[in-house]
Amino acid sequence: LMGHESSKNQQLEDHYFGAIPTRVMEFMKDLEVEALKLGIPVKTRHNEVAPNQFELAPIFEECNLANDHNLLIMALMRKISRKHGFRVLLHEKPFKGVNGSGKHNNWSLVTDTGRNLLDGGSDPANNLTYLLMLAAVMTAVDEYQALLRITVATAGNDHRLGASEAPPAILSIFLGEALQNTLMQAACGEGSTAAARRELEMRVPVMPHLRQDDSDRNRTSPFAFTGNKFEFRMLGSSQSISDPNTVLNTAVAEVLGRYADRLEQSADREDTVRTLLQETLEQHGRILFNGDGYSEEWQQEAERRGLLNLRTAPEAFAHLTEEKNVALFAKHGIFTAAELTSRQEIHYETYAKCIRIEAATMAEMVRRQILPAGQAALRELGQTSRAKQEISPLLSCKAEELLGTQIANYNDMLLAGCTLLKNLLRDFPSGTEEQKALYARDRLLPAMNELRQAADALEQMCPAHLWPMPTYGELLYGV
Repeated sequence: LMGHESSKNQQLEDHYFGAIPTRVMEFMKDLEVEALKLGIPVKTRHNEVAPNQFELAPIFEECNLANDHNLLIMALMRKISRKHGFRVLLHEKPFKGVNGSGKHNNWSLVTDTGRNLLDGGSDPANNLTYLLMLAAVMTAVDEYQALLRITVATAGNDHRLGASEAPPAILSIFLGEALQNTLMQAACGEGSTAAARRELEMRVPVMPHLRQDDSDRNRTSPFAFTGNKFEFRMLGSSQSISDPNTVLNTAVAEVLGRYADRLEQSADREDTVRTLLQETLEQHGRILFNGDGYSEEWQQEAERRGLLNLRTAPEAFAHLTEEKNVALFAKHGIFTAAELTSRQEIHYETYAKCIRIEAATMAEMVRRQILPAGQAALRELGQTSRAKQEISPLLSCKAEELLGTQIANYNDMLLAGCTLLKNLLRDFPSGTEEQKALYARDRLLPAMNELRQAADALEQMCPAHLWPMPTYGELLYGV
């Protein structure tokens, strides 16, 4: 809610490349052991870019089981961290100016015989099943981009999406130039062979020839192809993975159903596949983007393409009960129209309640902790000024006067901002859940941001021994 950036946060990215601290390593080992006891296989442990940010990766498994295990992992993290004197933060954006915390949802489709349909094999250009699966995912993500955005829309994730290795709110797919070129060639004979996968230039004659991996080269992409799966990177760290995978599975099933109808009625299935690939590129090629998702140019380009840019959670929630979304879930027996309406209300309600709780907490912190600290700082300056005058009337009190004026101004701003926030909370509407969510977004959040600016400025002026809470530097570095 408040806190001024520390002088050093993640500018050097030195945490990313450092060794895992001993205490953290002991915690992660205990976590892995307890996870294995519950049948949860995990393999990855490494530093992430933000200070004291770390990553682990469960090994892939069937979707329902993976979801249960993901929730259990989160519970284990909270429990085991306390034994090591830590607290695990699963809020998506607890620190301003520092990378938020999220999940990467790796998703593929595998047959009951173990064949991964998103594995192109040794000759992906002629693997029509593989290319058709890529086309199905392209179509599904484009047609149901609002649904995917809804599955990651929370009050916390709104602070994270759009920067610092978190993808933007605009859905797009990264295939990489080589794979996108292969798809175009298979569909209509277009594309340049120059974009084919290159060999790594090892410059060591005795080393074998290795092809360079073209996937996963864009960390700004929300939906990237990574070798034999897609990686949906928009999830917040506190979320369940069930909603995103429900939408992915349902949307892709819908598209594959259409493809099956066409193929079953076709006399020449190979020709039909190539026709489907061509139609997909023509109708849904707009969803493909290999560039910088953070750039202003992409924002403008996405608008020209007709892609949705749902910047906040309430904007996204409004699309849940659209006719095509209701029809999709009803057709596949996932949700009825009434159930979707209910879920939409719950989304709005949860969002509004989160913001209200944060606003009330902020007002209380300012009134009971931060403002008294500012007043205490003024008292100390006054005492210093009087002591100077007692020593000699000729001593200058210019520094105390200037500092006192600034602190007094910030105190006035804090009181005014706190009063405004309390009034806004008092006048919170009693209408629909959507109206409450929009009020929280449009009235509470701007007032909270203004109040934070005053609090963060006062933090820089207030003596360290008077500041009532840990600073970012103390939290992130212990200094």
